[in-house]
Amino acid sequence: MNKREKISNYQLLLAQLEALLEGETNALANLSNASALLNQALPNSVFTGFYLFDGSELILGPFQGDVSCVHIALGKGVCGESAEKKQTIIVDDVTQHANYISCDSRAKSEIVVPMVKEGRLLGVLDLDSALTGDYDDVDQEYLEKFVQILLEKTTWNFEMFGEKA
Repeated sequence: MNKREKISNYQLLLAQLEALLEGETNALANLSNASALLNQALPNSVFTGFYLFDGSELILGPFQGDVSCVHIALGKGVCGESAEKKQTIIVDDVTQHANYISCDSRAKSEIVVPMVKEGRLLGVLDLDSALTGDYDDVDQEYLEKFVQILLEKTTWNFEMFGEKA
């Protein structure tokens, strides 16, 4: 797929997300639908989902894929690294990344986008691909936009988890 097709696909994805979130602010519902939408839109994915920050560590949230790691400490693995630095991280080849945590042997590359609202870490969006080198600057730009839409349209109230966000 060329760059223009990729951008066009991401623009459609953002429009679909906006439509999905129209009138819905529940975090669990929005994260669940967002992970399903990403899984459908990104065919090389082996994991599309969210890890949510509980105040001390990342906890597995809504996702599409095989069973996964449940607890990730800040700074550990690509998700923990992204959360700690509050920066998007792209790993072209997970076998070459020193701080990689293997949850699924099918994952070859990964992108993690932190979810930060008003300076507060809420979690991360984690995508794993079956292809090496599957993510680039276009993915980063549009997935960061995807996360921003999700952050703006969702009420981050996790009383059921013992914390209000």
